Amino acid sequence: QVQLEESGGGLVQPGGSLSLSCAASRRIYSPNIMGWYRQAPGKQRELVAVMNTAGNARYADSVKGRFTISRDNAKNTVDLQMNSLQPEDTAVYYCHVDGVGTGPTWGQGTQVTVSP
Repeated sequence: QVQLEESGGGLVQPGGSLSLSCAASRRIYSPNIMGWYRQAPGKQRELVAVMNTAGNARYADSVKGRFTISRDNAKNTVDLQMNSLQPEDTAVYYCHVDGVGTGPTWGQGTQVTVSP
């Protein structure tokens, strides 16, 4: 059973930046998809950005041009660079992986708060 450990959340002012990182506890076999979802209070969990083993990324419309996802297949890590953050980006951000030999797996979540 793979475990995902997230880091990098916190409090930032509107217009600021944060970077999230996620590391898997063991090798994740290809092909797979790693990425980030978020859940704001009272709302459903939603996709933020995901990337497959080949490096193809998909973003939510609300974060295009502001967030950038990247991954290191050799290290089994996925990162999310978030720029121009807005209060509506406030949520718990979850790392997620799904792939060969690894069923859908979630991290414990990390809080991102955007507030003056």
